[in-house]
Amino acid sequence: MKFTILTLFPEAIEPYLNSSMLWKAQKDKKIKVSLINFRKFALDKHKRADDRPFGGGPGMVLKAEPILRAIAKLKTQSAKPKVKILITSPRGKQFTNELANKWAKKYKELVVIAGHYEGIDARVKKILKAEEISVGPYTLTGGELPALVIVDAITRQISGVLGKEESLEEKRVASGEVYTRPELLKFKGKSYKVPKVLLSGHHKKIEFWRSKNISGYRVTGNGN
Repeated sequence: MKFTILTLFPEAIEPYLNSSMLWKAQKDKKIKVSLINFRKFALDKHKRADDRPFGGGPGMVLKAEPILRAIAKLKTQSAKPKVKILITSPRGKQFTNELANKWAKKYKELVVIAGHYEGIDARVKKILKAEEISVGPYTLTGGELPALVIVDAITRQISGVLGKEESLEEKRVASGEVYTRPELLKFKGKSYKVPKVLLSGHHKKIEFWRSKNISGYRVTGNGN
């Protein structure tokens, strides 16, 4: 699957993409991620990507032209059945794990426009037929973190990325309590033991214990 992130701050995104599972998924060619700084597509000599809002008000608004020119360069159209264009926004539809799974199966390419400041000129959404998405009930300073959340959540749904399908937490019993070595942990004069049932080797009892301590699986993230 191909991801393209349009952002004013690609340097804020690169470190996460180049680490852990996302780095491995790219190395294994399960995904491809491209970052585009749409400021480079600004029309004026100062490369301004934002301007004051019509009608007045605080803050700045991202201009339409740089974003549309960047998209045109990609030759990406939302009309294509396997391509989806998103805009990160606190006013958008709530991003969920169900959506991540659905999009991983439905699309071959996802374009994410990282929102900033007071938002993006509304004509961008209309022209591109883009969908506004929020990853949580709060507002961040920019859309870079939300874009990463979306890419990460979808990538882990792609077959082979996590190695085994059972690695998906939402497809197995996800206990709120997990333990590993050592069996007896000593810290500041106190001893902390692993529950005996987990050491018993009795799988039915272990699964029953885990089901009593299950934690609801949630994928949440940003408003922007």
